[in-house]
Amino acid sequence: MLDELAVRNLGIISSARIEPGRGFAVISGETGAGKTMLLGALRLLIGENARSDLIGPHAEETVVEGRFVLDDVEITVSRRVTEGRSRAYLDGSMVPVKAVAERIGASVEIVGQHDQLSLTNQAELRRLIDCGIAKSGVVEDYRTAWAHLQQIENARRQLGGDRRALERELDLLSYQLDEINEAKFATGDDALLEAQASRLANADELRNSLGSGQQALERADEALGPAVDEIRKAAAMDEGLAGLGAVTEGLAAELAELVTQVREAGESVEQDPQSQADIELRLAKLGELRRKYGATLDDVLAFGIEAGMRRDQLSTTLERAATVDEEHAAAATDVGVAGARLLAARRKAGSALLSLALDHLKELGFSEPVLELVVTDAPPGPLGADKVELLFASDERLTPGPIGRTASGGELSRLVLSLRLAAGAALAPVVAFDEIDSGVGGETALAMGRKLAALGQDGQVLCVTHLPQVAAFADRHFVVSRDAATASVELVEGDRRLEELSRMLSGLPESEQGRAHAKELREMAMGLRLTPD
Repeated sequence: MLDELAVRNLGIISSARIEPGRGFAVISGETGAGKTMLLGALRLLIGENARSDLIGPHAEETVVEGRFVLDDVEITVSRRVTEGRSRAYLDGSMVPVKAVAERIGASVEIVGQHDQLSLTNQAELRRLIDCGIAKSGVVEDYRTAWAHLQQIENARRQLGGDRRALERELDLLSYQLDEINEAKFATGDDALLEAQASRLANADELRNSLGSGQQALERADEALGPAVDEIRKAAAMDEGLAGLGAVTEGLAAELAELVTQVREAGESVEQDPQSQADIELRLAKLGELRRKYGATLDDVLAFGIEAGMRRDQLSTTLERAATVDEEHAAAATDVGVAGARLLAARRKAGSALLSLALDHLKELGFSEPVLELVVTDAPPGPLGADKVELLFASDERLTPGPIGRTASGGELSRLVLSLRLAAGAALAPVVAFDEIDSGVGGETALAMGRKLAALGQDGQVLCVTHLPQVAAFADRHFVVSRDAATASVELVEGDRRLEELSRMLSGLPESEQGRAHAKELREMAMGLRLTPD
């Protein structure tokens, strides 16, 4: 519901704040006082276009703020309108106006002279009809069948249009993977092979260099022996030189070990033409793979991993391709059967809905109104395999036509009200009516007030009205008053509410007789509200 609405500088309303609450709330006031401005504020909060003529004379900017409670979640929305610019906010964060419409728009229905009613929308009209078949399961059966069909069609699209091309891709991937896997390369093999190849190609030079290095180290080892002996003697005479002696002896030991290692390294160098040829072949194979699949060995291995994943995906897809056509045909048949059952159920439920709605319309001032629901076959879609259209004529002597063309603003409002009551539900949590009482009076006005109050029992109904018979049924009554170029809004209760009803009845808010009639009207309305409709 709309929990709170606040406006600043909206037309002639300088500042106002209302809390409509649950149930039925009305807004009244003298002609020209700015009553419909509050519905204009609501339009801004559901993402409709902001007109520059909404900006009042009291500031350079119009600000509209609303707090909604939808499915137990509190949402705040605001619009700020300046000349040539409009900004929108959701929960304090700036958002595109489109985001406001998507978040709030479906939760509020405003019914006025120039509104495109939800009843002209296929989806919304179906939802209203489906209130009568919710427990039968036919709607859910169709949705399940349709969702299954969409899953299969998605699988078909993943196959692509040319399965032979997928088969060719699978063969190519298999060849590439076999080529990479058969080479049996691992990370780091490229550096190892290059090192081995360099060692074998330079075997003679390696042996010569290591041999020469060994001879030089052996000479250094022989020369170091006398030095060790002399320093050892000096350390025996001076204990302070013991550390120096230890270092010299350690150096001699390390040099001897180094001679051994160099000799062994030289002895390990061999000329192995076969190993050299094998390594060159491995390097050549690596070069071939790198030319095809990546600049480095790591790139080649990564390509192999990705190719393996793609191959597995294609294999699964092509296995599914063998049965997907049969699955699609079966799913399409299921959708057709479920759609036919849903179409028949909608025709039956629609007939019952219109019968009840016609009774409400007659109580709302129509003598012999005509409502026709045309439900015809249509290609299957997310909401059914049918097309739904509502036709209306205000009198049986007129030819029924689409409600958007045949009903005036006041007729549209009463039609919406009647259908909502007949369905036992409002499609939106918040329903606001403007000019619903156009051309209505007397007993019809009382019936309208009673029905609006009934519609508000399970939701929230707002209504701009000039009829006291309608206002008397409201749970809350707001009055818009104008003083020169400034208007204000207040909640009226008790005696103040009776004054407003008296003004609406006779134009004499302070008349004792008028107040007595207002009190009588209010008590009558409360009594009628307690009487089952």
